[in-house]
Amino acid sequence: MASKQIYETKPLQCWGKAKEIRKDYYLNYAQAREKGGIRWAGGAWTFGAVPCGLGDDVYSLTSEPYAASIAADKDFSMKCLEATERAGYARDLCSYMRNYWGSVILDEYLWGGPFPKPDFIWQDHICCSHAKWYQVVCDLEPGIPHFCIDVAVGPSGELNDNKLDYVVGQLHDGIEWLEKVTGRKYEDGRLIEAVYNECRATSLWADICCLNKAVPAPLDEKTMFSLYVHGTLMKHSKVVADFYQELRDEVAERVQNQIAAIPNERCRLMSDTQPPWGFLGLFRYLEDYGAVSVGSLYTFGLIGMWEEMSDGSWGPRTTPQEQGIEIKDRDQALRILAEWNLNKPEWQHFYSPHLKTEMMVRIAKEWSLNGVLLHYNRGCEGLSLGIAENRLGLIEAGFPVMTFEGNMGDEREFDLARTKARIDTFMETLGYERN
Repeated sequence: MASKQIYETKPLQCWGKAKEIRKDYYLNYAQAREKGGIRWAGGAWTFGAVPCGLGDDVYSLTSEPYAASIAADKDFSMKCLEATERAGYARDLCSYMRNYWGSVILDEYLWGGPFPKPDFIWQDHICCSHAKWYQVVCDLEPGIPHFCIDVAVGPSGELNDNKLDYVVGQLHDGIEWLEKVTGRKYEDGRLIEAVYNECRATSLWADICCLNKAVPAPLDEKTMFSLYVHGTLMKHSKVVADFYQELRDEVAERVQNQIAAIPNERCRLMSDTQPPWGFLGLFRYLEDYGAVSVGSLYTFGLIGMWEEMSDGSWGPRTTPQEQGIEIKDRDQALRILAEWNLNKPEWQHFYSPHLKTEMMVRIAKEWSLNGVLLHYNRGCEGLSLGIAENRLGLIEAGFPVMTFEGNMGDEREFDLARTKARIDTFMETLGYERN
């Protein structure tokens, strides 16, 4: 039985600002046309910095965070899922996609009023569902121009000039397309500023996650879900980059003063892939054991950008600003943006599960974990790809693993009582009892 220790805890001072930024994001999208602006839809991983060249009155709705917000609202989610099924779409498709489609079919926006139709779709394709997601949206709402960039050029360790040129060429074509469908003149200066912001924001998020190596952890993953999401909304925004700097400074202060995420930390875990959004109380249940989930490859690497540091550990990627690089033109900006994103950790394991296992084992070691929780997530084929192989790799590396089945966005495929029972058994095998 591990010894108990009580740490000081307190709420994040910037929590109110985090909520305000998120609220404004969805409100600004809905009201864009009232302000004379334009709006676009696309995935959280798309090259959001590129449409910034159209002006400062361009607003986006990124699909996965919007769908996750729907999933957290069980009543509205059920309406959306059932509407999608009545329309003839299969229940085993991506549950984010089905929640999103249902919102369009019902013509209901989660935040009130009719669903705000985008002026264009700007997407990239790494997951098996990405391009098809918006192809269906165009079928449901005919007349929306759609541009999708193929980024599936292989893992970052095999990146070369030809592969990079392939993606950069598509981005150049995309800018010409944006000018054509919007009738606006593209401004390279806005693109350059957005690229700087994106690099700064995504590096800062990695830095924030690194601070969770501390014992006690200053953040728990349930809280981190509400913080990483800003990068999935508009990682290219100065607002987000500045907020992450403020958050990073506050978390560093928490580490210095041993301000903990939970007062009784004695067991450190990590999760994997998206959680079942309607059942985040699971993370509070873990706290009864003194267990804190310090993050996951999903939480760290969906938006955060990383590199190996001089001591061999994982740390925040050095930004162009920190390298003293001055971006002077469109091609240089697009090349930096493409190369930056092609090194995204969560893109790598689309090519082989061993790449994900290596990153997960690294996290387990560097963040001093006692165990791992793996969500066999039926709702996301992409991020669950190879997860059984990841389990074997983690066990081989010496880390106890608990698996549970569920779905990030469809509550009908999650058994809360059964999952709690599995947690009880797992924690018992680790030697912990509930407080």
